Amino acid sequence: MHRQREVFFGSQDPIQGLPVRSQGDSQSDNKVMDNITVRQGETVFLRCAQGDVVTHTAWLNRSSILYAGEDKWSVDPRVSLVTLNQEEFSIKIENVDMTDEGQYVCAVQTSSRPRTTSVHILVQVPPKIIHLSKDIVVNEGSNVTLMCQASGKPEPSISWKLIYSSGDLASEDEFLEIPSISRRRAGTYECTAVNDIDTDVQTVDITVNYAPAVSEGRDVGVTPGQRGELECEADAVPEADFEWYKDDRRILIGLDGFEIVNSGSLSKLTFFNVSDEDYGNYTCVALNKLGSANTSFLMYVVIEPTSSTLLQGPRAVQDGSGGAMGVHSHTCLFLVFLPFLLRI
Repeated sequence: MHRQREVFFGSQDPIQGLPVRSQGDSQSDNKVMDNITVRQGETVFLRCAQGDVVTHTAWLNRSSILYAGEDKWSVDPRVSLVTLNQEEFSIKIENVDMTDEGQYVCAVQTSSRPRTTSVHILVQVPPKIIHLSKDIVVNEGSNVTLMCQASGKPEPSISWKLIYSSGDLASEDEFLEIPSISRRRAGTYECTAVNDIDTDVQTVDITVNYAPAVSEGRDVGVTPGQRGELECEADAVPEADFEWYKDDRRILIGLDGFEIVNSGSLSKLTFFNVSDEDYGNYTCVALNKLGSANTSFLMYVVIEPTSSTLLQGPRAVQDGSGGAMGVHSHTCLFLVFLPFLLRI
């Protein structure tokens, strides 16, 4: 669908058309008017002054006749007659394209001699990106080159930038070179083509693969018979797979009393009812096709104070040699040293 802005040539009214002037002697039978610049998709009107003594008149495009008087010679449906009378002979070309660029001549035959008026139409074309790199997946450390080429008139300028980046990675060229790409350079890259008419923008996604890196494991204290949970988080592309081990024995999904749930970058090992044999050292291994990483956890026992211990607490404070103080002291020592004993 073409745009409706109209450009006029040869109008005697400066409000309705572009101002024009002849090159050379104004009394010459052959006049060359200033170029007309029109945008692709617009409509251009070509007007030619007539006179009472005109016998034949025609509009020509290069060597092809468009109209000879009222007779249409052009087979192009976009070309049509607007006005033909003693004052003017005008035609219009709708939805102008690059193929319409060139010289147009109005030839008028009078009773005495012929005269011509010519004008050159220049067609401006908005930019259009015609060749663009496809979305790519690369390993960290690879060299990457992105390409963006565009057509248009005037010739468009090309620029690249990484969207949502706090860095300064950019290019004012068709090619964007990224040597030894890092994970920080992954994301969506925007190519912009600009000329005096318009702007065209397209994007390319770069995915950067890298080996897993895991967060340091956090030791967990759990009371016997209670629920316990170990969490392992890994940063990796593609997302890591997880494996859990107790000492050197792998914990398989589906074993009674355990549950392993993996969700994106996080893996959870859950104990529904912690028993004595569950305490000890655990290892989480995160791995993908580029490598692996692991971290260790210690699940240690926590003894909750009993009601009798709580009742004996005040008396133990009053009696420096009482049995309650002894029980309390041993319990504290047990809780403090147990994690270290389990690591041995």
